[in-house]
Amino acid sequence: MFTGMVSAKGNTGNSHTSTKAKNVILFVGDGMGIAQRDAIRLNTVGVNGKLQMDDMPYAALLRTHSTAPITDSAAAGTAIASGVKTYNGAVGMDANKKAVKTVLEIARDMGKSTGLVTTSQITDATPAVFASHVENRSAQSDIAKQYLENTKVDVLLGGGEDFWYPAGKPGAYPDHPAEDTTEESKGTQGNLVEKAKKLGYQYVTNNTELQKIKGGKILGLFANEEMFQQKPEGEGDLYNPVVSLQDMTKKAIDTLSSNKKGFFLMVEEEGTDEMAHQNNAKLTIKSGQELDKAVGVAKAFAKKHPDTLVLVLADHETGGFTIEEVDDKDESGDGISKEDGPFSIANSKDQFMVDWTTSGHTGVDIPLTAMGSGAELFHGIYENTYVHDALLQLWGIKK
Repeated sequence: MFTGMVSAKGNTGNSHTSTKAKNVILFVGDGMGIAQRDAIRLNTVGVNGKLQMDDMPYAALLRTHSTAPITDSAAAGTAIASGVKTYNGAVGMDANKKAVKTVLEIARDMGKSTGLVTTSQITDATPAVFASHVENRSAQSDIAKQYLENTKVDVLLGGGEDFWYPAGKPGAYPDHPAEDTTEESKGTQGNLVEKAKKLGYQYVTNNTELQKIKGGKILGLFANEEMFQQKPEGEGDLYNPVVSLQDMTKKAIDTLSSNKKGFFLMVEEEGTDEMAHQNNAKLTIKSGQELDKAVGVAKAFAKKHPDTLVLVLADHETGGFTIEEVDDKDESGDGISKEDGPFSIANSKDQFMVDWTTSGHTGVDIPLTAMGSGAELFHGIYENTYVHDALLQLWGIKK
């Protein structure tokens, strides 16, 4: 098992002669533990079927703790992106609040193109940890400004328009929409969309505009906040992104892959976490199905470009999600924690129930699956910091 940093083929320092993983596409199903993946599989392809994210030759388990036993997305993401354990809420910072370099920044310095895609705010914790450094994940306008001025990410696609426009000056998505009247522009760094345009970004707000773009730098903001509404079931909960994760992923790959030196792309499905926080199994499964379609896009690219590594993992598990048989017992109680279901098992007449133990995060290990160039490094049980270390090894960079 790989436990330390060994430079590939004797490379040292910043000599970038390794040919492994020219392109890296890293998927994060936020909050998606083993049981969530099983439920998505059962409902989509049945007992004996395989999801796109499971039909991969290598698998591992990642431990998720931060400096606390139970992590949040910011600390877990920072461990994956930068190889350090840190405090909950930290974005690209170690436990001493010192900035730590990310794999995206290393890829950029190698001449690779870079991209972030999410159904959450593009400045939310998981994308943020790959391309910014702030002491608290709530500083989303600061994160956006760093994307543009410091990290210079080539493709940014997701929600969170509210953090790019100052209060009282909404963009394409109006303040106080009917589906969530609390949403409103709240940026603290001026009009960052105009700044992005001046820096050469093509700005788009819907799928039609996105599909018209051919190359170059892209900023796409497709919602005030998340690209869905996470609420208790039947109380306005929706999973309805105006651009699908699949379409965002395809456009990002098509755009970034024009770079002969390769690219690094992080793709996050946030619905698997947010819906689990609401103990909403139906939309947790639905968002996981959308993630799996996006993984399929990446796998198709990787099969044509064998110098590509595709990873699918999570940052932590959310909800204490459990799959149970259909009966009239409910061990979890009332409120949002009561059982959900029944859900159909594809290609059969069978069904299953989903039960919950919490509306928060848990400390269980999460699964990772891998295919493509360098995927053989991902088999075993590791701390989540290993993902960062293994990518550096593949790129021939000594930690």
